[in-house]
Amino acid sequence: MGLRQNDGDDLFQYEEEEAGETQSEVTITTGTGGRKRLFSKELRCMMYGFGDDQNPYTESVDLLEDMVIEFITQMTQRAMEVGRSGRVQVEDVMYLVRKDKRKYARVHDLLNMNEELKKARKAFDEVKYAGV
Repeated sequence: MGLRQNDGDDLFQYEEEEAGETQSEVTITTGTGGRKRLFSKELRCMMYGFGDDQNPYTESVDLLEDMVIEFITQMTQRAMEVGRSGRVQVEDVMYLVRKDKRKYARVHDLLNMNEELKKARKAFDEVKYAGV
């Protein structure tokens, strides 16, 4: 079962990805006996920034992290199928989000910002070492 963003009023909707898939529940691994939580701190800050309590329930953070991990895993697998096998490239991700205008614009903005930061660092290093 997968989650996908849609353009309607609901933020997410469940969608069967393969015709043979009939699973009706999502398995959640808790932080106590499961894997290490990678994004808990960042998700807590984001949840607070979007109006949640400053200390949101651990279960809510864990659920959101499971959804993020699932999304990243699915996108990575799809990107590996689209592009050269064994490698994920920026173009592969751009191809996958090309029909979702918001995601495409966000990826495009992040890539542009990354380029600007690289240029700024290079210019800073040139000024720094030129003055030595």
